[in-house]
Amino acid sequence: MEVPEEKIMRDAFDVGIRIHRELGPGLYESVYEAVFCHEMNKLGYRLERQREVSIEWDGLKFEKAFRLDLLIDDCVIIEFKAVSEMHKLFARQILTYLKLTQKRLGAVMNFGMELFKDGFERVANGMPR
Repeated sequence: MEVPEEKIMRDAFDVGIRIHRELGPGLYESVYEAVFCHEMNKLGYRLERQREVSIEWDGLKFEKAFRLDLLIDDCVIIEFKAVSEMHKLFARQILTYLKLTQKRLGAVMNFGMELFKDGFERVANGMPR
């Protein structure tokens, strides 16, 4: 039986590739995020955009330690980019977010690349890659 994160990720990739084919690179991240959320809403997903996350460290509380671009159905994190190349830091950033929120799956979607597949990176935290 398929875990919910895998179906979400498959749908997210399909939506992302369709958006990239139709709009191409060169727009602001916020445009891709808004269009992506519109399309995922049409598929029935529950979305939280720009969700601020608090963390604690040794008795210190940081109210706004980081912000998730998108959380889908409270289980998959998406980080949007619109730059001309991928950086290793992007995947590490998602992995940190996954660990700190105790989520298992996320992805970087970089719409600035010539080919969407070159700007898509799936990141797992305790799930098979």
